[in-house]
Amino acid sequence: MAAQFLIGIDFGTASARGVLVDVETGREVGSAVSRYRTGLLHYDLDSGQSGRPRAALHRPADYIRSCLQILSELGNDREIAAVGIAATACSPLAVRDDGSTFEEEYPHNPHALVKLWKHGSSQPYAELVSRRVGKDGRIRRFSGEGLVAKAEETATECPEIWRAAAKYIEVGDWIVWQLTGHECRSVDFASYKACYTEETGYPGDVVEGLSAKLSPPAGIGRVAGPVSPAWLTSTGMKGAPVVAVACIDSHAVLPAVQATGRPAFVGVLGTSSGFLRVGGQSGVLPDGYEAGAYNAAVPDEWCCEAGQAAFGDMMEWFMRTVPDASGSSQGFAWYNDQAACLRPAHGRLLALDWFGGNRVPFADKSLSGLILGLKIETTGVEIYQALVESLAFGVKAIVDYGEADGEHIAWPVFAGTVALENAYLIQTISDVIARPVRVAELKFATAVGAAIHGAVASGVAADFQEGARHFGCRSYKTVNPDSNRTKLYREIYKNYQALAHDPVIKAVMRQLAV
Repeated sequence: MAAQFLIGIDFGTASARGVLVDVETGREVGSAVSRYRTGLLHYDLDSGQSGRPRAALHRPADYIRSCLQILSELGNDREIAAVGIAATACSPLAVRDDGSTFEEEYPHNPHALVKLWKHGSSQPYAELVSRRVGKDGRIRRFSGEGLVAKAEETATECPEIWRAAAKYIEVGDWIVWQLTGHECRSVDFASYKACYTEETGYPGDVVEGLSAKLSPPAGIGRVAGPVSPAWLTSTGMKGAPVVAVACIDSHAVLPAVQATGRPAFVGVLGTSSGFLRVGGQSGVLPDGYEAGAYNAAVPDEWCCEAGQAAFGDMMEWFMRTVPDASGSSQGFAWYNDQAACLRPAHGRLLALDWFGGNRVPFADKSLSGLILGLKIETTGVEIYQALVESLAFGVKAIVDYGEADGEHIAWPVFAGTVALENAYLIQTISDVIARPVRVAELKFATAVGAAIHGAVASGVAADFQEGARHFGCRSYKTVNPDSNRTKLYREIYKNYQALAHDPVIKAVMRQLAV
């Protein structure tokens, strides 16, 4: 009998990453990366001209090209049991009733494109909808990153596309539609990004016409449909592969790091950060957290979500903006080596990690980053240290909010490219949150998690626990806190919190964002 394989694809911010997993051994035997052809677009939503940095858009066709490339590279002439899809969220687009997009008809209209998770121009519409809806017993606030705000933006600024659109759909669900030929939405996207609950459904027509453009979702770990004959022909995949119901990229990491069937706290560190608290009292969302759902990210578990809108993004900004002082183009490695030798807050700097807006606790894309204490003598290494410390303080805030309801977070697990590649950052986080952390030694954790979703959907694995055991991470690195540095950071963190909650600073940031 021919060997069987699973393919998991993670559609990220700059590229798609795929893994090929051997069904029998459970091990990854191949991988592929496809950068999006066009890349990230910044359009002015008034003029349609490039150059407005708060907009963050993708061309839908880029996803299809990358999906085709990865499936062909990994699946050609192989017996494939299932394909799993994970994608950023909330990253929606408007489509017709056959799933076709408006990109070809409106190639330069931003409302015809995918509005990426970090699309910031929708924040005023989140505030508008929140004021219009008022107090809602189950919706704490509408976020500028969510589906409702982005739908309101499209409906208001481009009514011709909004009226013509039959569906408003997450890009992960749309990719599944393209692969199978029919729509199948994920309860994961719906619950965390569109305010869906099993009891009450979506939150009514908070945006005019939105309800008709949403469809009932299916649970994760289920079959969305078989790969269509056209895709089998174009990719060369053999067998009768099924496509699993899609999931949010950070949520796919949970089975990959074996965080299923038990309480867990997982941080996924990449372009942004996502933190998932699995377990705890169902229906209780910690103050400051963005969303929570039962039986959506993890079967039969309550899972709460929080995060930082700019994580790796902020570090990349530093590397682009501050000249490389090493003189040897070592980049992060040199800065990490230098900063690791410094005592906490060596340069007497304090930063706010809101370079992409704030998720926790304010859910406000109009807030921005801040570096306080700059002097003529300040060095690039000291700025780098302050930025890393601000990220760690942001993580501590999320941990503290997550423990405020009595749930103890004892042993966080971190995954993602940044967690794997930046040991200084992970050590600083451990020092600041004052507890050991584990780093999953898995390069493509999200794609592996997507493959596990495919394994469960196809019956290769009986459930997510079995899938996690057989296909999940096998190796972790433990990082322990330095008690001396922890003591110093405890005092610095108080200043971070004072800065973060200063109403004057936040008011000025909002004015600057207009």
